[in-house]
Amino acid sequence: MTSAGPQPGQPVVFRNATVLTMDDAHTILTGTDVLVSGERIAEIGTSLAVPDGTLEIDAAGGILMPGMIDTHRHMWQTAMRGYGADWTLTQYFVYYYLTWGKKFRPQDVYAGNLLSAIESIDAGVTTTVDWSHGLRTIDHAEAATDALEEVPGRFVLAYGNIHQGSWEWSTTPEFRDFYARRFAGKGDMLGFQLAFDLPGVEGFPEKATFEVARELGVPVTTHAGVWKVTSDVGINQMYDNGYMTPGTIYVHASTLSPDSYHKIAATGGFASVSTESECNAGQGYPPTWRLRKYGIPVSLSQDTSVWWSGDIFAAMRATLNADRVMEHFEAHAEDKTVTNHILRAEDVVHYATRGGSKALGLDSVVGSVAAGKKADLVLVKNVNSPVGFPILHPYGHLVYQAQRGDVHTVVVNGKVVKHDHKLVGVDLGHARAAIDETISYLKAEHGQEEWENGMHPEIPEHETLANPYTYREDVSAWKESE
Repeated sequence: MTSAGPQPGQPVVFRNATVLTMDDAHTILTGTDVLVSGERIAEIGTSLAVPDGTLEIDAAGGILMPGMIDTHRHMWQTAMRGYGADWTLTQYFVYYYLTWGKKFRPQDVYAGNLLSAIESIDAGVTTTVDWSHGLRTIDHAEAATDALEEVPGRFVLAYGNIHQGSWEWSTTPEFRDFYARRFAGKGDMLGFQLAFDLPGVEGFPEKATFEVARELGVPVTTHAGVWKVTSDVGINQMYDNGYMTPGTIYVHASTLSPDSYHKIAATGGFASVSTESECNAGQGYPPTWRLRKYGIPVSLSQDTSVWWSGDIFAAMRATLNADRVMEHFEAHAEDKTVTNHILRAEDVVHYATRGGSKALGLDSVVGSVAAGKKADLVLVKNVNSPVGFPILHPYGHLVYQAQRGDVHTVVVNGKVVKHDHKLVGVDLGHARAAIDETISYLKAEHGQEEWENGMHPEIPEHETLANPYTYREDVSAWKESE
């Protein structure tokens, strides 16, 4: 056994961890060892005997959990991290869909994907869906995939192109050739989806795209229930034509009718909730409070780093907060008081792990800590933080106390990719250089004034009510009379 840094192919054992197994019973194991050998979790128990040369990781005082899963992130936009912090969804659409999104070159998509992929594993997100709707050409798609394959995480390319109808790009020989070359037979480390939306176009031209998905045997992910953008019309088109199939992921799903929610539940669909996005951008109120009433399983996602982080800790926290706000709000409207919460901390940890593995069809592979499963594991431990102890309620600690800086060790497919709070085998300097080049290019394309204006949209006038309660003009005299 050794305490040195990780070596390629080296077995790893976590010692004396508090293990959130995320099995169906949400079992918590204390003082437990977890041994990783090859790609898989070999054994779980106490005082495990391990092979010579095994890397020992002291997990006492920490939480060992399955790797987190993000089912919807526009990774290509990470090059512009934080640029749209004050945007609305309308401003986002104008920027990416109508104007500047068309300026992104393949190397810019590569840069964003590369940084986002690194950011994922650094934050303990071991599986990330790249909802890549900026793939204007096959060259853009090649660049996006190159970046994903360069980083030692588990990824899914959700192929999309917002600048054409999905029935145009998905039916080309070039697209099919790309899929066959880059994804067919790649296994569970690099998955594939078709990513497109249904705004309710008359004649249902998206039918051709669904047929491509069916022929290739790949799932569909779609932004559904987005206020004034995608509505029940698109859901009805899918349902009436037999395309609401098990494994379809409905992103946001915030503003749909009861009938649409029933259809999603009945056909084996999944929701991807991006709570920070829904709270800020205006897709609709974060819908977990609705989805659970219809029995629709939930996964979590961060949407885009042009606004928010790639940190699923933030997603868990925001989701639990938003659900509870609505619970109180609805009760207060009926002059009632909530005395017991329905959604619990362990539920949103489930969303962040098993919710994602089930949605992606990977639940037999990852999503829980069990012998025989692929070893996608995250150790949350920070002995240098006053917030690292005590850990009394492990689920509550993850949701309300922990953050990405507390991620001590990350294992993906049995490989240590972060250890002792440092990334392993990742060239961050290369990513920084790629991002710097992209930002220099985009700034030059915009011009300085346009670049600044994009970050600082005009603030609308806000209504301020007249206040009938005013101080006397002679405040000093008033004070003296007290």
